[in-house]
Amino acid sequence: MLRICTLFVSGSLLVTLAAAQNMPLVEENSSRVSDHVYAIVGFPNIGIVVGSRATLVIDTGLGPRNGATIVRVAKKLASNQKLFLTTTHFHPEHAAGEAGFPADTILIRPAAQQREVETSAADMISRFSAMSPQNHELLAGVKLRPPDIVFDRELKLDLGGVTARLLWFGQAHTKGDEVIFVEPDSTLVPGDVVQDKLVPRVNPGEGSPKSWLAVLDQIAPLQPRHVLPDHGGLGDGSLVQKERAFIDDLRTRALALKREGVSAPEAGKRLTTEFTAKYAGWGNLNLVPTFVDRVYEE
Repeated sequence: MLRICTLFVSGSLLVTLAAAQNMPLVEENSSRVSDHVYAIVGFPNIGIVVGSRATLVIDTGLGPRNGATIVRVAKKLASNQKLFLTTTHFHPEHAAGEAGFPADTILIRPAAQQREVETSAADMISRFSAMSPQNHELLAGVKLRPPDIVFDRELKLDLGGVTARLLWFGQAHTKGDEVIFVEPDSTLVPGDVVQDKLVPRVNPGEGSPKSWLAVLDQIAPLQPRHVLPDHGGLGDGSLVQKERAFIDDLRTRALALKREGVSAPEAGKRLTTEFTAKYAGWGNLNLVPTFVDRVYEE
C-alpha cells in the first residue's frame, strides 16, 4: 500500500431520479455531465472521469454485482486500460462494490476514511444487509480490501487531458468524506456533503453540523460549474451555497432553542414543523430531529 502525504452541467443535465434513488441495482447506462465526466444516475449516483490515459470511477454501488455493472459502463466510455477507483465515504452503497472491479484496479482512499473502513465498515455492511433480501444477496460475503494508495489531504490524478483532485477537508456526513474536483471541467463530485434539497444525514459519531459547515467553506472557493452529488438531483455550483444556507439556518435555530432550555426531542418536533413549511419541496424532512440531536451534542 502506497501512502501519499501532501498539503496542498455542458449546459444543464436533465435526469429522471424519482425511482432510481431508492433502487439498489445500478443501471447500465450513463449521462454526460461535462467534457470528461459522466454519471450513472441511481443509488447512488456514480461518477466516471475519462482521460486519454486512465479512467477514475467514483463510488461502487451496493455490492460486487453493481460494481461489475459500473465497470462495463466505464469500459464503454473509455478506450484506455488503466482504471482508478475511489470512494466518497465508507457506507456500503458507496464502497461495498469494489470486488466487482478488475483485480488490477488501483483503489484510493483518504486516511480518515480508511480508519472508518477498519473500525466500522463490517458493522455497516451487516446493517445494510439486514434491510432487505436483495441487499442481503448483494452484500453476501463482502469484505472491503485494503487500498493501494492512501492520502492525507489531497491527491492529484493526471488521467490524460484531465486532472482529478481527490480532497479530504474534514468530517461532515462521515469522518472520512472525500470530495473530488475535476479540472478543467470545474465539476465537483461531493459525495453526500452537497446535495439538492435533501436534509443532511449526520449519524452519531460520524460527523457534526459545525464541522460540515467548515467543510463547505473549504469547498466554496473551488467555484464548481457542475455538481454531481451521490444522492438527489445534479446541478450547478449554487448547490454548495444552498446546502450551507440550510445547515446554518437549522443549526442556528436549534442552538437558539437549546439556549432557551428546550429539550432536543421537543426542538426536533418544533423545527420539523417549521422547516417543513419554510423549505417546501425538500426531501427527508423526517431527518430534522436527528440533525437537531447532533447540534445539541456539539
